[in-house]
Amino acid sequence: MPFIIRVKREFQAAHYLTDYHGKPEPLHGHTWEVELFIKAEKLDKGGMGFDFVEIHRFLDKILPDYKCMNDIYDFSPSAENVARHIYQQVKKKYPTLQKVVVWETKHGGAEYYEE
Repeated sequence: MPFIIRVKREFQAAHYLTDYHGKPEPLHGHTWEVELFIKAEKLDKGGMGFDFVEIHRFLDKILPDYKCMNDIYDFSPSAENVARHIYQQVKKKYPTLQKVVVWETKHGGAEYYEE
């Protein structure tokens, strides 16, 4: 029976939304939260599917901590687009990734997965 390994991480990043249909969206920042769901078909001898520390080190490399996301991405950094982007990056290293959930605030976020 497979396990789902869950890793949650916070990062600080600023953004503004382009082509937003409400009032103008100025530059602002959030404490973003990202959660990974990685399927592990089996456990190693130590009883682990994946090493949390290794996953966190990988996230250190790909998360835009203390950056303005509009300056580094070629897409509008909505929660939806950020979730998809992180998913695509993590999937390269962890092919059994099931989904990524990104919270822009504690009340609003998006998840991305492929069917």
